[in-house]
Amino acid sequence: MKKFLLLSLYYSIISGEPFFQQNSIFPLQDKHVHGSSIIEAPNGDLLSCWFHGSGERTANDVLIKGSRLKKGSNKWDDVFDMADTPNLPDCNPVLWIDKNEKLWLFWIAVRANRWENSMLRYRTSINYFNKGSPDWNWQDNIILKPGEKFSETIQLAFEKHIDEPMWAEYALPYSRLIIDAAKDPEKRQKGWMTRIHPLLLESGRILLPLYSDGYNVSIMAISDDNGINWKASNPVVGLGPIQPSLVQKKNGHIIAYMRDSGLDPKRILKSISKDNGETWSFATDTKIPNPSSSIEVIQLKNGNWIMACNDTESGRNQMAILLSFNEGKSWEVKKYIAKHEHNSGITLAYPSLIQSSDELIHLTYSLKDKKGKTIQHAIFNEDWIKNNK
Repeated sequence: MKKFLLLSLYYSIISGEPFFQQNSIFPLQDKHVHGSSIIEAPNGDLLSCWFHGSGERTANDVLIKGSRLKKGSNKWDDVFDMADTPNLPDCNPVLWIDKNEKLWLFWIAVRANRWENSMLRYRTSINYFNKGSPDWNWQDNIILKPGEKFSETIQLAFEKHIDEPMWAEYALPYSRLIIDAAKDPEKRQKGWMTRIHPLLLESGRILLPLYSDGYNVSIMAISDDNGINWKASNPVVGLGPIQPSLVQKKNGHIIAYMRDSGLDPKRILKSISKDNGETWSFATDTKIPNPSSSIEVIQLKNGNWIMACNDTESGRNQMAILLSFNEGKSWEVKKYIAKHEHNSGITLAYPSLIQSSDELIHLTYSLKDKKGKTIQHAIFNEDWIKNNK
């Protein structure tokens, strides 16, 4: 059976035939498992991680778990621990391999059981090919210091773009609350959370996309020295632009596609940086529906873009793959990983996307149904997306 699957996969790659398969990384179980991330190691292995526990920010038993899919295998290895801050929830892990083939794990430790108090953490490994968890050689926290420019940018953006006609002394406008909070240096330095893979620019600059549930905005952690030091970009301001996914156009402009955590209509939000991630345009709606759920966008090796998302205004009952041939100007093709009725009790959420060295596309996502929860792993090629069957 294993040999047949591998031969079928090889034939699909060389023949251009549509290919799709998916499996669970581990059996359905009753713990909360969510927020997965996947990467390909230089030896062809796949690594995935997610957070696991009895809840999210309010459950102190939550930790980061992981598994490995050895190259040539069709079965994920036994689950192992990746990170655990004692007595604090560990959430939103992100895996990444840098240009020197060092493995990075970014995640957050939630202090006082509130997202806005989260601490941004990371650990690295140069020995991660053996069975089980990587051998971690370094661990630290990333503490960003957004300055007065952060406050000024938020105030100018809200004053220019947000019109709030209703006002009362006992009910301050949303924009006024955020503007005032942005003036607080202590609040600016905490609560920045991970979700999506970093973007490596040709210059060597690393952009780690982050967001805040305290401010309901996003920023990028920027490193120009291979992750030794980090600084904050200007914020991505709008009505709830969070969990940014970054992709770079041929002209150098960087597009951030984001979850809509704001008002109706519920749409994926978009912002543009023309200066390598330092500053960002006001986030505006695209035409793609979003039920306040995470997305990811990547550029394929042939230059096309793909997006994984829940393409509804409410509910996470369907997972779509969108394909663009013109750098996001339009998304001409759509294919569903799975699609269920809104009241089915089945949710598919929080995608993590990569394209491996053999040009196959890998997607992990959270799957929940009436029998339990797991992390699902789908493998497909671009021809499958294009195939209308």
